[in-house]
Amino acid sequence: MKYNFLLVLLFLGFFGTAQTDARLYEIISNISADRIEADITTLANFGTRHTLSDTVSNTRGIGAARRWIKKEFETISNTCNNCLDVFYQKNFIEKGDNDRIVKDVWIVNVAAVQKGTKYPNRYIIMSGDIDSRISDPTNYTDDSPGANDNASGMAGAIEAARVLSQYKFEASIVYLGLSGEEQGLYGGKGFAEYAKEQGWEIIGVLNNDMIGNIKGVDGVISNRDFRIFSEPVPPTETERERRGRRFYGGEVDGISRQLARYVHKTTRTYMPEMNPMLIYRLDRFGRGGHHRPFNDFGFAGIRIMEAHENYTQQHQDIRMEDGIEYGDKLKFVDFDYAKKLTAVNAITMANLAWAPPAPKNVAIGGIVEPSAKLKWEKVEGAVGYKIYWRDTTSPTWDYSRSVGNVSEATLEGIVIDNYFFGVAAVGKDGHESVVVFPSSIFR
Repeated sequence: MKYNFLLVLLFLGFFGTAQTDARLYEIISNISADRIEADITTLANFGTRHTLSDTVSNTRGIGAARRWIKKEFETISNTCNNCLDVFYQKNFIEKGDNDRIVKDVWIVNVAAVQKGTKYPNRYIIMSGDIDSRISDPTNYTDDSPGANDNASGMAGAIEAARVLSQYKFEASIVYLGLSGEEQGLYGGKGFAEYAKEQGWEIIGVLNNDMIGNIKGVDGVISNRDFRIFSEPVPPTETERERRGRRFYGGEVDGISRQLARYVHKTTRTYMPEMNPMLIYRLDRFGRGGHHRPFNDFGFAGIRIMEAHENYTQQHQDIRMEDGIEYGDKLKFVDFDYAKKLTAVNAITMANLAWAPPAPKNVAIGGIVEPSAKLKWEKVEGAVGYKIYWRDTTSPTWDYSRSVGNVSEATLEGIVIDNYFFGVAAVGKDGHESVVVFPSSIFR
């Protein structure tokens, strides 16, 4: 009995090691709530960061804010032997482009790129928004601290850069501050265009927009719940792909949805105390975020944010009214919660950046057979592959099987009609790519 028990422990230990990487726990512990608090405080103290606000002052307005963000990224780069390429990316928008652009403006983004050692043209992006607003979206002079919306997301990106810059990754990571979100998602559109022009292969965009509030307007208080918004399929899909989905499935299996599932799985594995909620929407009902412009260009992109919003603290003039304190102030931000969601981003990016590329040209077969068959093209850096499947009504990949370093495999006794399937590539340290849903069938 003792001998068998030891064998069980060895078995669990061996396979447990294959599933987790101690460095990711280290990354979680190195994220600092105090540093995040300091950065949110600095950003809120610029008074307003409205896209159309002052660009000359060193103490007030979006110009001062973006210069400070750039300087922070440069300071971080100095600590890692200049491992970050820090730069502005900008686009000029003319007055009247929409009713929120009441004067000509440069939309200026701040980027810090940590180049990968093996796949430098594969990029994972974590973004936060620089700009803020109050009730009137064209009011660019009055105070608009934007502590949670979205100094929290911007501070998270800076803190992730501080921690992850101390590691080497095979793929590239981008820490990104986007402007013009409140005026019409201009910063995301401009940077997505830039990435397309540069020929970047974007693995995924993690848009962080409001990651610091735990007290909902509905009275719910939770420092564990958070939402992951993702669109079902890319808007760039072809008519052939749309027709195929009708017969073979995939209505909820686009690249952004797979990225959302990857965040969910990584969080469940390394931060089981957190409750990631997969929300099957592009964004909140009737509202928008800076992942959408990347989706419009065909890139995988999701929104990570708090689960319980408080609308009295979003897009509000600072005031007291009927006993309610309105305004996006520092006092309403929970910095420990912002730390947790920053850690979610950091371990997701590290996991992806240490993983091999996803398998290509995944195909599925097994029509009128008692087994499901899959085949794919091997990718550089993979030492094996894992087949995932799930009930057609399940939001997550619930079953899996490692099949070794092969390009095809058969799941005996698993009827293709009853499940959805996908394939992930596995690296030497156990890090996995996102799951790829089959794009073709074979007999």
